[in-house]
Amino acid sequence: MRGETWGRRPAQSLDLPGVTPHHRGMKDRLTLRTWYIGVFLACAGLLAYALYLQHQMFLDPCPLCIFQRVAFAWMGVWALLAALHNPAGKLGRWFYGLMVVLGSAVGAGIAWRHIWLQNLPADEVPDCGPGLSYMMDTMPFLDVLDTVLTGSGSCAEVQWNFLGLSMPGWTLVWYLGLGLLTLFFVFTKTRQAGQAT
Repeated sequence: MRGETWGRRPAQSLDLPGVTPHHRGMKDRLTLRTWYIGVFLACAGLLAYALYLQHQMFLDPCPLCIFQRVAFAWMGVWALLAALHNPAGKLGRWFYGLMVVLGSAVGAGIAWRHIWLQNLPADEVPDCGPGLSYMMDTMPFLDVLDTVLTGSGSCAEVQWNFLGLSMPGWTLVWYLGLGLLTLFFVFTKTRQAGQAT
């Protein structure tokens, strides 16, 4: 009969509680816990690669490199804690997210300073200073921090390069990527949770 539909009804968009569309985007399927596990694995992998370069390729890290490792370690630890805790509340979500972003912001600032030192003219490169372990043993921490961020000749040396970027160039990419994506996912998932309640 004309105008009558036989068999199955035409597919309709379902917007019912508990119904999960198959065409959802990746950001909708990705949970905050999964994201934080990814951040932890990324930071652990980057630190492992840095240790490989140090102990197998004999590329000694400068003080700024070590501080950047500390920033990745900070991010990885907080990401792991966030994944284990997996807070449901808005406050907990933002607390862990901001701890990760804090590490990424500090790391990005150190990496930017490192890149700046590497691009100084040769006659403006500061003299090489003492090693970080010596400074930690003999100087107050704030003086160590000031000396490291001021930079030294060892930090201006480019020992590694990939696709036109030095080591701090790539760490800056990772800091910005992980930090901005963490903010994006925390904001998105918190908003979705608020709409679901």
